[in-house]
Amino acid sequence: MTDSSASGDALVRMLAALASPHRMRVVAALAGGRNYVSRLARELGISRALLQVHLRKLEAVGLVSSDLELSEDGKALKFYQVVPFAIELTPHVIREAARTLSDLDAPDLDGQKGSKT
Repeated sequence: MTDSSASGDALVRMLAALASPHRMRVVAALAGGRNYVSRLARELGISRALLQVHLRKLEAVGLVSSDLELSEDGKALKFYQVVPFAIELTPHVIREAARTLSDLDAPDLDGQKGSKT
């Protein structure tokens, strides 16, 4: 996704997803190539459960995607990869995105509500 195609709501969700140090590390690790949850959790030094929470948030906003594959020994492995994206923030981009914002009091990714100012 590029800045020109992002609605205000999509841009807010993307930026919120990337505002977490854990999620930034996940994207950085996946920028090196696709990986499955257990290996990625070991590489990042976090639990699989916590990693899956972060991966779901990144996938929900379209920054990563996943595929389920069977290993040679028959285990199901869920592989994640980064979806190519570019975000350019300028005052103009923000002004245009702000025009398309819907309800500012809607919950964000972390269940927090925005504030109208």
